[in-house]
Amino acid sequence: MRKPPIHKSFLNAFRGVFLMIKSERNFQLELLAFIVNLILIFYLQLSTLDTALILIVSFGVLSAEIFNTAIEKICDFIQPDFDKRIGFIKDISAGAVILMAALSVIVGILVYWKYIF
Repeated sequence: MRKPPIHKSFLNAFRGVFLMIKSERNFQLELLAFIVNLILIFYLQLSTLDTALILIVSFGVLSAEIFNTAIEKICDFIQPDFDKRIGFIKDISAGAVILMAALSVIVGILVYWKYIF
């Protein structure tokens, strides 16, 4: 099988992001949090390092959600009926998202604290 041209690969990747925006409520909420962070970055005039930290954890949460959704969709495809083992896989996948979200809250507090107080 021949690899698609690079522009098609990028189009496919962006289509995946748009599918997440369109269909996944958690991703939509996390994207909203990302937009709030972008506004705060400009409003509070964060330093380059602080901006980088906020962007890293923000994209980390969004990426973790994408991986979680992909794992859940694969599990549902492989085993449409309830299976305890599939539930375990889905739970640990969701656990990765919650850990990344917790890290982002901690980093957010550490970064924004000095700008707000």
